[in-house]
Amino acid sequence: MRTNQLLWAPALLLSLALAQPAAAQKKYPPGVTDSEIKIGQTMPYSGPASAYGTIGKAENAYFNMINEKGGINGRKIVFISLDDGYSPPRTVEQVRKLVEQEQVAFTFNTLGTPPNSAIQKYLNERKVPQLFVATGATKWGDPEHFPWTIGFQPTYQTEGHIFAKYILEKTPNAKIGVLYQNDDYGKDYLKGLKDGLGDKAAKLIIAEVTYEVTDPTIDSQIVSLQASGADVFYDVTTPKFAAQAIRKTYDIGWKPLHLLNSVSASVASVMTPAGLEKGVDVVSLAYFKDPTDPQWKDDAAFKQWLAWMDKYYPEGDKTDTFNVYGYNLAMTMVQVLKQCGNDLTRENIMKQAANLDLELPMFLPGVKVGTKPTQFFPVREMQLAKFNGKIFERFGEVIKSE
Repeated sequence: MRTNQLLWAPALLLSLALAQPAAAQKKYPPGVTDSEIKIGQTMPYSGPASAYGTIGKAENAYFNMINEKGGINGRKIVFISLDDGYSPPRTVEQVRKLVEQEQVAFTFNTLGTPPNSAIQKYLNERKVPQLFVATGATKWGDPEHFPWTIGFQPTYQTEGHIFAKYILEKTPNAKIGVLYQNDDYGKDYLKGLKDGLGDKAAKLIIAEVTYEVTDPTIDSQIVSLQASGADVFYDVTTPKFAAQAIRKTYDIGWKPLHLLNSVSASVASVMTPAGLEKGVDVVSLAYFKDPTDPQWKDDAAFKQWLAWMDKYYPEGDKTDTFNVYGYNLAMTMVQVLKQCGNDLTRENIMKQAANLDLELPMFLPGVKVGTKPTQFFPVREMQLAKFNGKIFERFGEVIKSE
C-alpha cells in the first residue's frame, strides 16, 4: 500500500520478479499483467476523518496475506493507497494520479461521500470500476446512470428508516433534534429519517443543526439542540465529531435518546475518546461482528481474525471495528478477483462485482453480501445495538431493507 506516493509494503515489489507465462485466453486492462494486479485507493490518513485510516492499513494487511500465499491465480496484488485527507479536491488529484500515472486496474473502497462524489463522473466516463466505496450514500446504487460505481455497506437512508421505526415504536411523541454533516453524507441520513417518519416528520423533528468538517468542535450545536427541548438526538457525525457529541451531551447534563449512525459506532475510535461512561445507552446499528463483544470469544471466525491481526497487522487496534470492516472489504475484493479468473478486463471485473452471493465469516448471522446487475446495494441487513459502557449489545431482530 502506498501513501503519500510511497509503498507501505515493499514486499509487493517482489511481484515484478514473479511473472507467469501468458495464456491465450488472458485479457488484461491497465494495471494487470501475468504477475500482478494493481489496485488504487484514497483514504483519509490525515485530516478530520483520519480515524478511518486504519481501514486502508487493514486492507493492505489482508492483501499482504494473500500475496504471501501466492496471490490470486498467480498474480500478486499491488495496493496503492493514497492520503486524500477527506478533501474532495485532493481526492480528485490523487485518483487522477492513480488512473493516469499509476495505471491501476480499478479503484477500491475509496472513503467518504464528498470524496467519492467528486470522482464518480470521472471514473465512469473512463469506464474505470469504482468498487465497494466506503460510504453508504444511496447514490452508489444507480447502475443505470453510473454502471461503473458500486457501494457496499447498508445505505444511510436504510439506517434512517430503521431509526425512524425505532423512534415511532419507543417514543411516538418524540421531540427530535438532528445534528448532521453539511454535505451529501449528512443529508442522505436526514432524508432516510424523514422518509421513515413519513407525514409525522414535520411535527416530530423540532431542530436541525449542521457542522462543517473543518469545524474545530460541535459544542455550540449540542448546546443549541439541548435548548430546543429535544428528547431524541439523531447524531449523524464522523468519528471525531461523534466523540465530541457524546462527551458534550454528557457534560451539559442533556439526556436524550441518543441515536448514533453506524459509521461511528466504534469503541476504539469513538466511545473510548469520548469517555466510556459518557456513551452509556447510545443506540446504533451493526451488520458485522464487534471485536469487543465477548459473545464472539469462542467463535471460530473471530479467532481467525485475531490470529490474522496478530500476524499481519500487529500494530492495529483489536478493539476497533474499522479493522473488521477493512478485513471484510478486502475479503470481498479477493472473491471478485477469483471469480474473474484470467479475464481481468475492467468489464469483467465490474460484472463479477455485480454478481456476488457471499457469506463473510465476520458478518453477523443472517447478513450477507449479495449483488445483481440491477442491484448495487451489496449489504441490506442491520441490527440495533446499545452501548453499555463497554460494548455495543445487539437487540431485536436483524432488519432487512428491500
